[in-house]
Amino acid sequence: MVADLFENLFDELRREDIAPGAALLHGFARAQQHELIAAIDAIVARAPFRHMMTPGGHTMSVAMTSCGSAGWVTDRGGYRYAANDPASGQPWPEMPAVLRDLARNAAAEAGFAGFDPDACLINRYAPGARMALHQDKDERDFSAPIVSVSLGLPAIFQFGGMARSDKPRRYELRHGDVLVWGGETRLVYHGVLALKDGEHPLLGRQRINLTFRKAL
Repeated sequence: MVADLFENLFDELRREDIAPGAALLHGFARAQQHELIAAIDAIVARAPFRHMMTPGGHTMSVAMTSCGSAGWVTDRGGYRYAANDPASGQPWPEMPAVLRDLARNAAAEAGFAGFDPDACLINRYAPGARMALHQDKDERDFSAPIVSVSLGLPAIFQFGGMARSDKPRRYELRHGDVLVWGGETRLVYHGVLALKDGEHPLLGRQRINLTFRKAL
């Protein structure tokens, strides 16, 4: 039984290199789960989750908010980063140190030392919510990596190629997993399949995803 416990712990904390410049850090954020959730709750109290509209007029199934110097927004005017929350007209909440430090440490672990994110998009997936294949290309500088933190219910992440038509590989992201990608895979198409229903002991029937970027 003791051997099984150590084997499970190793599996949760192992690093899986999934592509050049891309690493899945299993369980990397789990030790800080309570601090992370408290920080997210404080952000949401100031900038509540909302379902944004795409330029084509479709309401996104994923609810979003942001923190940092800029927040990612979408509406009829297009995709972009904005310094102020369009719902309140006020600056987005500052990025808490616990979030920024996690992103920096995860990036360094994946081989991207010196990452300094200025934007954190916070996505809330309810059962059935999904994210279609897309590229993260609204940032000014593609030399910095993307750091994606998963909390709550597990999700199936699709990691594709440089063309939308490239068949994506699928990875299960569990609570506390961190996925980092950059370099030659910085602009790969990626997405999340429809979230299956379930009950997480800390977050209930939802998945929270933190996506850190160098936007400005």
